[in-house]
Amino acid sequence: MAVTDGAFIAMTLGFLLGLKHATDADHIVAVSTIAREFGSARRGLWIGVSWGLGHTTPLLLVGAVIMVLKNALLDLYVQVSPILEFGVGAMLLALGLEALWNLRTGRLHLHHHSHGNGEHVHIHASHESGSEPAEQLRANAAKLTKSESPWFRWKSYLVGVVHGLAGSAAVILLLLPQIESAWIGFGYLILFGFGTVVSMSMFTLVLGASFALSSRFRTMDRVVSIVAGSASMLFGIALMTDIVLETSLVPL
Repeated sequence: MAVTDGAFIAMTLGFLLGLKHATDADHIVAVSTIAREFGSARRGLWIGVSWGLGHTTPLLLVGAVIMVLKNALLDLYVQVSPILEFGVGAMLLALGLEALWNLRTGRLHLHHHSHGNGEHVHIHASHESGSEPAEQLRANAAKLTKSESPWFRWKSYLVGVVHGLAGSAAVILLLLPQIESAWIGFGYLILFGFGTVVSMSMFTLVLGASFALSSRFRTMDRVVSIVAGSASMLFGIALMTDIVLETSLVPL
């Protein structure tokens, strides 16, 4: 009975920690820049789901090995964790630069609208009409329409993978050697991952809806894009500075 109670506590703790972990500042900044690209509540939901799955994947893989090898791998992980954290900072900087570059170059983006005759797509760009050949516009529109399908997002998944082994996720792995049963430990990791998927998908759902609303107003749309891209860049630079110079620019 004690084992059952311990398992229940571990599983519940894993799920609750997952709900909280998804709201870490670096996670929010990263998915905000991605969700801004689509400006859709439905696609925002899949951005969160994909990020959560990506975040869970390395934790499950490394966590399973830690439960077998115990402290042998854990000591190595602690040594390389600053490098992983620096990688998160570099990724945030890249995401911010990409967002601002897309705004600067006027890359086409799509907005879906529903009217009485059904849903259709409007193509918007910051450049003047006619500045690109019609064939190129059609090719870009076809490419973007395909990428807009409401399903798995590889970009969000890969961003989640980078986040998976860095930052406060390390605490999750540090607890594993203290769990006697491998099955309980694995269940703990799965429910932690499930918690991050639920929490992040709900956040990006609301975020996507907000971006969809702001995209109707061009000035607001540009301001939101600049703020999201700049925040990602600044957060990434601050995080890398903390790792290299041992400062405390990013609150823990």
